[in-house]
Amino acid sequence: MARVVLLLLLGFSLFSWAVIYQKYRLFSQIQAASGRFLKAFRAGKGLIDPAAIATAGAGSPLLPVYTAGYKELYSQLSSTNPHGGKVKNLNAVSVSMQLAAADEVHKLETWMSWLATTGSVTPFIGLFGTVWGVMDAFFGLGTAGAASLRAVAPGIAEALITTAAGIFTAIPAVIAYNHFLSGIREQAMRMDNLALEFTVQVEKQYN
Repeated sequence: MARVVLLLLLGFSLFSWAVIYQKYRLFSQIQAASGRFLKAFRAGKGLIDPAAIATAGAGSPLLPVYTAGYKELYSQLSSTNPHGGKVKNLNAVSVSMQLAAADEVHKLETWMSWLATTGSVTPFIGLFGTVWGVMDAFFGLGTAGAASLRAVAPGIAEALITTAAGIFTAIPAVIAYNHFLSGIREQAMRMDNLALEFTVQVEKQYN
Protein backbone atom coordinates (compact mmCIF):
# COMPACT_ATOMS: atom_id res chain seq x y z
CA MET A 1 0.00 0.00 0.00
CA ALA A 2 2.88 2.39 0.76
CA ARG A 3 4.23 1.90 -2.76
CA VAL A 4 0.79 2.51 -4.27
CA VAL A 5 0.46 5.73 -2.28
CA LEU A 6 3.94 6.85 -3.34
CA LEU A 7 3.12 6.22 -6.99
CA LEU A 8 -0.09 8.21 -6.61
CA LEU A 9 1.79 11.09 -5.00
CA LEU A 10 4.40 10.94 -7.75
CA GLY A 11 1.62 11.35 -10.32
CA PHE A 12 0.25 14.37 -8.44
CA SER A 13 3.74 15.85 -8.18
CA LEU A 14 4.67 15.42 -11.84
CA PHE A 15 1.41 16.87 -13.10
CA SER A 16 1.62 19.77 -10.63
CA TRP A 17 5.15 20.63 -11.77
CA ALA A 18 3.97 20.54 -15.38
CA VAL A 19 1.19 23.00 -14.51
CA ILE A 20 3.62 25.19 -12.57
CA TYR A 21 6.03 25.33 -15.50
CA GLN A 22 3.24 26.13 -17.98
CA LYS A 23 1.79 28.84 -15.74
CA TYR A 24 5.20 30.36 -15.07
CA ARG A 25 5.87 30.71 -18.80
CA LEU A 26 2.37 32.05 -19.41
CA PHE A 27 2.54 34.74 -16.75
CA SER A 28 6.04 35.78 -17.82
CA GLN A 29 4.76 36.32 -21.36
CA ILE A 30 1.62 38.09 -20.14
CA GLN A 31 3.57 40.52 -17.97
CA ALA A 32 5.76 41.56 -20.89
CA ALA A 33 2.87 41.73 -23.39
CA SER A 34 0.66 43.74 -21.03
CA GLY A 35 3.44 46.24 -20.45
CA ARG A 36 3.89 46.71 -24.21
CA PHE A 37 0.15 47.04 -24.75
CA LEU A 38 -0.33 49.69 -22.06
CA LYS A 39 2.63 51.64 -23.39
CA ALA A 40 1.18 51.64 -26.91
CA PHE A 41 -2.34 52.44 -25.67
CA ARG A 42 -1.28 55.37 -23.51
CA ALA A 43 1.15 56.72 -26.08
CA GLY A 44 -1.62 57.21 -28.65
CA LYS A 45 -4.00 60.15 -28.74
CA GLY A 46 -7.52 58.94 -28.20
CA LEU A 47 -8.73 55.44 -28.92
CA ILE A 48 -6.62 53.42 -31.35
CA ASP A 49 -7.88 50.71 -33.66
CA PRO A 50 -7.07 47.33 -32.03
CA ALA A 51 -5.40 46.19 -35.25
CA ALA A 52 -2.84 48.97 -34.84
CA ILE A 53 -1.69 47.69 -31.44
CA ALA A 54 -2.37 43.99 -31.94
CA THR A 55 1.32 43.24 -32.37
CA ALA A 56 2.29 45.10 -29.22
CA GLY A 57 -0.45 43.45 -27.17
CA ALA A 58 -0.22 39.94 -28.62
CA GLY A 59 -0.56 37.45 -25.77
CA SER A 60 -1.91 39.98 -23.29
CA PRO A 61 -5.43 39.58 -21.84
CA LEU A 62 -5.78 43.35 -22.13
CA LEU A 63 -6.04 43.19 -25.92
CA PRO A 64 -9.30 41.15 -26.05
CA VAL A 65 -10.81 43.44 -23.39
CA TYR A 66 -9.85 46.54 -25.36
CA THR A 67 -11.11 44.98 -28.60
CA ALA A 68 -14.49 44.17 -27.03
CA GLY A 69 -14.94 47.76 -25.89
CA TYR A 70 -13.82 49.15 -29.24
CA LYS A 71 -16.20 46.92 -31.20
CA GLU A 72 -19.15 47.97 -29.05
CA LEU A 73 -18.18 51.61 -29.43
CA TYR A 74 -17.79 51.27 -33.19
CA SER A 75 -21.20 49.59 -33.50
CA GLN A 76 -22.82 52.53 -31.72
CA LEU A 77 -20.99 55.09 -33.83
CA SER A 78 -21.86 53.43 -37.13
CA SER A 79 -24.01 55.09 -39.73
CA THR A 80 -27.08 53.28 -38.42
CA ASN A 81 -26.82 55.16 -35.14
CA PRO A 82 -29.44 57.90 -35.14
CA HIS A 83 -27.43 59.87 -32.59
CA GLY A 84 -24.66 60.53 -35.07
CA GLY A 85 -21.25 60.84 -33.48
CA LYS A 86 -22.39 60.36 -29.90
CA VAL A 87 -22.39 57.20 -27.84
CA LYS A 88 -25.88 55.83 -27.38
CA ASN A 89 -25.13 53.67 -24.33
CA LEU A 90 -21.82 54.05 -22.51
CA ASN A 91 -22.84 51.36 -20.03
CA ALA A 92 -23.01 48.82 -22.87
CA VAL A 93 -19.37 49.56 -23.71
CA SER A 94 -18.36 49.04 -20.09
CA VAL A 95 -20.35 45.79 -19.82
CA SER A 96 -18.75 44.43 -23.00
CA MET A 97 -15.31 45.03 -21.55
CA GLN A 98 -16.26 43.49 -18.21
CA LEU A 99 -17.56 40.34 -19.89
CA ALA A 100 -14.38 40.05 -21.95
CA ALA A 101 -12.32 40.55 -18.78
CA ALA A 102 -14.26 37.78 -17.03
CA ASP A 103 -13.51 35.42 -19.93
CA GLU A 104 -9.80 36.26 -19.75
CA VAL A 105 -9.68 35.70 -15.98
CA HIS A 106 -11.40 32.34 -16.50
CA LYS A 107 -8.68 31.38 -19.00
CA LEU A 108 -5.95 32.39 -16.56
CA GLU A 109 -7.55 30.25 -13.86
CA THR A 110 -7.26 27.07 -15.95
CA TRP A 111 -5.63 24.25 -13.92
CA MET A 112 -5.45 26.44 -10.82
CA SER A 113 -7.94 24.10 -9.17
CA TRP A 114 -5.48 21.24 -9.70
CA LEU A 115 -2.79 23.08 -7.73
CA ALA A 116 -5.29 23.84 -4.97
CA THR A 117 -6.43 20.20 -4.87
CA THR A 118 -2.85 18.94 -4.79
CA GLY A 119 -1.94 21.28 -1.96
CA SER A 120 -4.93 20.26 0.16
CA VAL A 121 -5.28 16.55 -0.61
CA THR A 122 -1.78 15.10 -0.92
CA PRO A 123 -0.83 15.47 2.78
CA PHE A 124 -3.88 13.40 3.67
CA ILE A 125 -3.05 10.82 1.02
CA GLY A 126 0.43 10.55 2.55
CA LEU A 127 -1.06 10.31 6.03
CA PHE A 128 -3.39 7.54 4.83
CA GLY A 129 -0.35 5.62 3.57
CA THR A 130 1.35 6.09 6.93
CA VAL A 131 -1.64 4.90 8.94
CA TRP A 132 -2.10 1.91 6.68
CA GLY A 133 1.59 1.04 6.88
CA VAL A 134 1.68 1.29 10.68
CA MET A 135 -1.42 -0.87 10.95
CA ASP A 136 0.14 -3.41 8.61
CA ALA A 137 3.40 -3.39 10.59
CA PHE A 138 1.66 -4.05 13.89
CA PHE A 139 -0.58 -6.66 12.33
CA GLY A 140 2.54 -8.44 11.09
CA LEU A 141 4.03 -8.10 14.57
CA GLY A 142 1.02 -9.80 16.11
CA THR A 143 1.05 -12.57 13.51
CA ALA A 144 4.74 -13.25 14.01
CA GLY A 145 4.38 -13.25 17.76
CA ALA A 146 7.46 -11.06 18.18
CA ALA A 147 7.47 -7.96 20.34
CA SER A 148 10.75 -6.26 19.44
CA LEU A 149 11.04 -2.82 17.87
CA ARG A 150 13.39 -4.29 15.27
CA ALA A 151 10.51 -6.33 13.89
CA VAL A 152 8.28 -3.31 13.16
CA ALA A 153 10.84 -0.56 12.54
CA PRO A 154 11.26 -1.19 8.77
CA GLY A 155 7.50 -1.19 8.18
CA ILE A 156 6.95 1.98 10.24
CA ALA A 157 9.84 3.76 8.55
CA GLU A 158 8.44 2.90 5.13
CA ALA A 159 5.02 4.10 6.24
CA LEU A 160 6.37 7.45 7.48
CA ILE A 161 7.94 8.11 4.08
CA THR A 162 4.47 8.50 2.58
CA THR A 163 3.65 11.37 4.94
CA ALA A 164 6.89 13.12 4.01
CA ALA A 165 6.17 12.54 0.33
CA GLY A 166 2.67 13.99 0.72
CA ILE A 167 4.03 17.15 2.35
CA PHE A 168 6.79 17.40 -0.26
CA THR A 169 4.16 17.21 -3.00
CA ALA A 170 1.85 19.75 -1.38
CA ILE A 171 4.32 22.54 -0.56
CA PRO A 172 5.31 23.52 -4.14
CA ALA A 173 1.68 23.34 -5.24
CA VAL A 174 0.54 25.68 -2.44
CA ILE A 175 3.36 28.15 -3.06
CA ALA A 176 2.70 28.17 -6.81
CA TYR A 177 -1.07 28.51 -6.30
CA ASN A 178 -0.66 31.60 -4.11
CA HIS A 179 1.91 33.10 -6.48
CA PHE A 180 -0.22 32.61 -9.60
CA LEU A 181 -3.37 33.74 -7.79
CA SER A 182 -1.60 37.01 -7.06
CA GLY A 183 -0.71 37.26 -10.76
CA ILE A 184 -4.33 36.68 -11.77
CA ARG A 185 -5.52 39.39 -9.40
CA GLU A 186 -2.95 41.77 -10.82
CA GLN A 187 -4.10 41.11 -14.39
CA ALA A 188 -7.75 41.46 -13.33
CA MET A 189 -6.93 44.84 -11.77
CA ARG A 190 -5.16 45.91 -14.97
CA MET A 191 -8.20 44.94 -17.02
CA ASP A 192 -10.50 46.90 -14.72
CA ASN A 193 -8.22 49.93 -14.96
CA LEU A 194 -8.13 49.62 -18.74
CA ALA A 195 -11.93 49.58 -18.85
CA LEU A 196 -12.02 52.75 -16.74
CA GLU A 197 -9.46 54.49 -18.94
CA PHE A 198 -11.35 53.41 -22.05
CA THR A 199 -14.70 54.74 -20.81
CA VAL A 200 -13.09 58.02 -19.77
CA GLN A 201 -11.68 58.42 -23.27
CA VAL A 202 -15.12 57.65 -24.74
CA GLU A 203 -16.76 60.27 -22.54
CA LYS A 204 -14.20 62.85 -23.60
CA GLN A 205 -14.49 62.21 -27.32
CA TYR A 206 -18.07 61.13 -27.96
CA ASN A 207 -20.26 62.76 -25.30
